[in-house]
Amino acid sequence: MNPHRTRIKICGLTREQDVDAAVEAGADAIGLVLYAKSPRGIAAERAAELARRLPPFVTPVLLFVNERVANVRAACAQVPNATLQFHGDESPAFCAEAAGGRPWMRAARIPLDEATPFDLLEFASRYPDAQALLLDAHVEGYGGAGKAFHWSRLPPSVSCHAVLSGGLTPANVADGIVQVRPRFTTLAVDVSSGVEAAKGLKDAGKIHRFVAAVRAADALLARPIHVQLPAT
Repeated sequence: MNPHRTRIKICGLTREQDVDAAVEAGADAIGLVLYAKSPRGIAAERAAELARRLPPFVTPVLLFVNERVANVRAACAQVPNATLQFHGDESPAFCAEAAGGRPWMRAARIPLDEATPFDLLEFASRYPDAQALLLDAHVEGYGGAGKAFHWSRLPPSVSCHAVLSGGLTPANVADGIVQVRPRFTTLAVDVSSGVEAAKGLKDAGKIHRFVAAVRAADALLARPIHVQLPAT
């Protein structure tokens, strides 16, 4: 595993051209929102159509919010190679049952107000079977709504894979990677509104700039650190 390569997920895709733009830019995964109340929400049948455009080694991720187990399983039958993302109030037992052996991530919704406590270490201990924790801002409703929480709130060391989300853009993602990666086993990033022309409609240029910013951060972190020793 290359510790200096940040995996990238472009989320909230609704159109073929946006899927193609994400793939062309070098994204590792695309997110398909199966939550009717979201402006980026699509039906499972539409998610399957978009997922079929993906080449090998680009992963479709199906996002659910407090969905019934039967509906999760039905969607998975249409996109059998998907990773699942649970973004509501799902319990560990629910996630395991609904996933049925498929890999899944659990969103940790971190309060924007620094005075509101949130124990990420305790949260992680409750979801040991999650492939990763997705770190998003806690706002009214579900999803970050383009808001970034204070990254300084994260503990200095958490033994899990993490996906940084919430308010990321081509302008700030490199800073997020530099600040957050040392705290986790590995770090990926997830962007939606930060690469949009309008809600649910992606901007190909922004997607390419986002990916380029991530790769620039990777290159920066991969540089060896030279320590100048005093002359003796």
